[in-house]
Amino acid sequence: MINRILIVGYGSIGKRHLLLARKYLPSACIAVLHYKMDISIPEQADRVFSTLEEALVFAPNIAVIANPATFHISMALPLAKLGVHLLIEKPLSHNSTDIAKLSSLCSKKKLVCFTGYNLRFLPSLKKLKEIVEDEVVGKPWSIRIETGQYLPEWRPDSDYKKSVTSQSRLGGGALLELSHEIDYLTWIFGDVDWIQASLNKLSDLDIDVEDSVFLLMKMKSHLNKEGIVASVNLDLIRSDKSRTCTLIAEHGSIRWDCITGCIDLYKRGGSSWTRLYEGSETINESYDSEWRQFLLCVESESDSENTIESGLKVIKIVEAARKSAKLNKRVQLKV
Repeated sequence: MINRILIVGYGSIGKRHLLLARKYLPSACIAVLHYKMDISIPEQADRVFSTLEEALVFAPNIAVIANPATFHISMALPLAKLGVHLLIEKPLSHNSTDIAKLSSLCSKKKLVCFTGYNLRFLPSLKKLKEIVEDEVVGKPWSIRIETGQYLPEWRPDSDYKKSVTSQSRLGGGALLELSHEIDYLTWIFGDVDWIQASLNKLSDLDIDVEDSVFLLMKMKSHLNKEGIVASVNLDLIRSDKSRTCTLIAEHGSIRWDCITGCIDLYKRGGSSWTRLYEGSETINESYDSEWRQFLLCVESESDSENTIESGLKVIKIVEAARKSAKLNKRVQLKV
């Protein structure tokens, strides 16, 4: 029975998880761990802690790790040792250090360790996966992903310069912040064989991280034994907010728009795009679905597809991209 919940971090994503925890477990005792000493108990919470030691004495059944990525694993390990099921916000961490240790610990203690890539729960993205697997346009050849939005407009009510996204020491930057795209790319199409990356600071934004990322990858996929070429462009500077994935295949093209929830088809020999799917989902609803799945996994003591291993796969690709950009050459990934 889940009757004690811990929310680690009280930024925008921590506040979202607090509301969802109260929604789905209304009678539970919910505590927030926040390192500001003078914080009062947040609305919807029952307690607030300023140290990990206090949180461990509280002994939660489940915990949401929603503080900056650089602290995710160091926070998750002592909670896992205590036997706490974990939902770790994306990215799993800023690097792969100690992730295998956490995975082994969770496996030994039969704990759910759920990586928070919520886009997987969008009905339109699940539909795209289904369309790809059903080979509606035949064998995939290439994938083109473009995602970007001007950082100061992400959260207009707050100072972008103080956000996690803007600061290297907190695990910011376009590559980690927009790693959803890497996650769903591997979820749908398969593992990455090699990667060539360019990480850039192109704008005059007051940040110490990359604002533009260009990735070229070769995917190993059962859908095409020759492999699939993927290009992924991620940025924090684009004025025209965009989040799309286009699949080029032997019988036509498929285009998914995350913002509208629509999937369009352009058949070979055709003259225009036609609508295959029109969703009405919102990002908020994807977090709802994520929470329902997390709780189901905890209650049934089973894993979902959002495992710690899938989260580690993304981090390995991120590390390979950083290495490629530094060395200015293609980097092979080890499976």
